[in-house]
Amino acid sequence: MLWIKNLARISPTASSVGNLYRNSESSYTLSSRFCTALQRSETVQPTEVVNGSEQQQQHRYHGLAPTKEGEKPRVLVLGSGWAGCRLMKGIDTSIYDVVCVSPRNHMVFTPLLASTCVGTLEFRSVAEPISRIQPAISREPGSYYFLANCSRLDSENHEVHCETVTDGLSTLKPWKFKIAYDKLVLACGAEASTFGINGVSENAIFLREVHHAQEIRRKLLLNLMLSEVPGIGEDEKRRLLHIVVVGGGPTGVEFSGELSDFIMKDVRERYSHVKDDIRVTLIEARDILSSFDDGLRQYAIKQLNKSGVKLVRGIVKEVKAQKLVLDDGTDVPYGLLVWSTGVGPSSFVRSLDLPKDPGGRIGIDEWMRVPSVQDVFAIGDCSGYLESTGKSTLPALAQVAEREGKYLANLLNVMGKAGGGRAWSAKETELGEPFVYKHLGSMATIGRYKALVDLRESKEGKGISMAGFVSWFIWRSAYLTRVLSWRNRFYVAINWLTTFIFGRDISRI
Repeated sequence: MLWIKNLARISPTASSVGNLYRNSESSYTLSSRFCTALQRSETVQPTEVVNGSEQQQQHRYHGLAPTKEGEKPRVLVLGSGWAGCRLMKGIDTSIYDVVCVSPRNHMVFTPLLASTCVGTLEFRSVAEPISRIQPAISREPGSYYFLANCSRLDSENHEVHCETVTDGLSTLKPWKFKIAYDKLVLACGAEASTFGINGVSENAIFLREVHHAQEIRRKLLLNLMLSEVPGIGEDEKRRLLHIVVVGGGPTGVEFSGELSDFIMKDVRERYSHVKDDIRVTLIEARDILSSFDDGLRQYAIKQLNKSGVKLVRGIVKEVKAQKLVLDDGTDVPYGLLVWSTGVGPSSFVRSLDLPKDPGGRIGIDEWMRVPSVQDVFAIGDCSGYLESTGKSTLPALAQVAEREGKYLANLLNVMGKAGGGRAWSAKETELGEPFVYKHLGSMATIGRYKALVDLRESKEGKGISMAGFVSWFIWRSAYLTRVLSWRNRFYVAINWLTTFIFGRDISRI
């Protein structure tokens, strides 16, 4: 039995196992810390009437209790987009504990998301884990990330009610809990606008998350392979190979450009039997790239036409399973429909009993505060200036959200150093200069190693505007430097190099 003694000798002690779990960045560690933290609070649920009599229902409603004296104040961030992640990156964790609640545990580098749909980039290249953006979330005892959605805000008691995300699995019952906060930052983003058009949510794919890009890629490759199966009629083949993009903003144009490159360089080589049937249609109600210089827009239209992208001006009235209907009655059959018509307030934002801007977003002042409640801030696509500020709402752009997150992180750090980090303690704190946004310009790729660069502060302003190969090189260089981590910069650079040398991967995984 010598081997049993040796096994016992090399087995880790209880304390070493504890250290291993404390140092691990895995989700099991967070679950273990969370379960310990859940012991802190207990509430009594409302009475329930049973057979005409009231019966008190005792139910443990777990969560994170309010911070105590001697503990760091808690900043609760709802969301893991550009605004929320930039705030978490800049927050001083020697002053605050940081808690993030979001249905995803990563940030998506959205400017490069369209490239993942056709295999130019791998999906992990555009996803940055929250634990890398703010390491304290996986290391500090009072900082956490919870995979959940916020269901209700109780600003009077400085609490939010949350429910875990189960991805629709019937075997898992959502776990409800609540979190007390000292400072709350609403950075929950927006959702794709459907304008109330029937059938959009059921039949179209939005391009906002990594799983959207994965779904687009799988369906695109599936249609390509199905179109080669014997017995497929010509009409059905043309429908399967017709990709329709609705929305002529930067996302729609960039996705169309990536598709045209994919068709010309990869489909024509590897799907030669159907290479002449695949086509792309871009539908826009007004002008494509309306925020860009007129000369750049005309250049983009010319290049897209050369790449085989058909531009259609029209308004979608209805979307059916295999076709959409335009306002002039035209039926447009499709095999893949991508919807990129802009964003609007989410259902959660609409449900909040908070002041709203004219567009329905959470109303804020010049310091990102929600004026009607204490210690609540809003940044990113979910927020907009109140009419009383006299400022127009900023566009739903990544650079706006990132700049607001950076500003609010500095503001909270100043408040914390001045002793205003705790709940109800910031009334007399000097806030400093209000937020001022300065537009740095816009960029968009249109395929065939060409891009648009518009560095004007506004559409009416003056500045540098250029298009072509040099602009494409600037576009790639700028986004490569903006990727958050050196790990992902390396991934993106290697993906671009391997795609250039070997072509795109067409495996349907």
